Amino acid sequence: MDFTEEQIERYSRHIILPEVGGVGQIKIRQASCFIVGAGGLGAPAAMYLAAAGIGKLGIIDDDQVDLSNLQRQVIHHTKDVGVHKAESAKNKVNAMNPDVEVVTYHERLKAHNARELVAGYDYILDGTDNFATKFLINDLAVLTGTPMVHGGILRFSGQAMAIIPGKTACYRCVFNEAPPEGIVPTCQEAGVLGVLAGVIGTIQATEVLKMILGIGTPLTNRLLTYQALESDIREVRLKKNPKCPVCGDNPTITDLVDGEERACAL
Repeated sequence: MDFTEEQIERYSRHIILPEVGGVGQIKIRQASCFIVGAGGLGAPAAMYLAAAGIGKLGIIDDDQVDLSNLQRQVIHHTKDVGVHKAESAKNKVNAMNPDVEVVTYHERLKAHNARELVAGYDYILDGTDNFATKFLINDLAVLTGTPMVHGGILRFSGQAMAIIPGKTACYRCVFNEAPPEGIVPTCQEAGVLGVLAGVIGTIQATEVLKMILGIGTPLTNRLLTYQALESDIREVRLKKNPKCPVCGDNPTITDLVDGEERACAL
């Protein structure tokens, strides 16, 4: 097992798990994840994937840290206000685990750059706040065959699901298109309980690790919903839709296209 004594101590609680062990820890170290959004969901996901010893994280975000972000985006601190979110996230990740390679992208994920940016990454994690980018990430995952984990939050509610392209239901199988403008309020309009981001973002990181290790039952063909006020966790069973426009039997979406960016959550 090619680990230093310090690394063995760092990951000891993983290594003693029969389901992980030294072999599993090597799998984690050899894996990479592309995180879209260094906000409420991307923050806990990045920290826990880094703590677990993932080899490489790509973090893309074109925004800067704002004071209003700090109520839920726990990877950023007060002194980071005005700093690029991706760089702020990289600094915290490397301060906690210098073994992790972090690549930052100070831009927005778009149809013209998405394939190039995600090339070489094993998994995609959706930490975005608008429907257009969520659909773009889903289509990117399906068209490139890259497993992804979706997450979303608003007010006191959150949801998550995992997608294995070609095998399981994708985001468009469940949500074919964005709702009409004005139907779903933004977090700026409706608010969001800050700790909810930690709950859903950590679930997303858990799903990535399960897929890396090949253990447990992934959150595929299932949409997990969490209602914080009632502490109510539910699971909606899903099926791959043969009429899905991107992963169905006769897809009509064969290339990436940008949509109208309307905020939905985060």
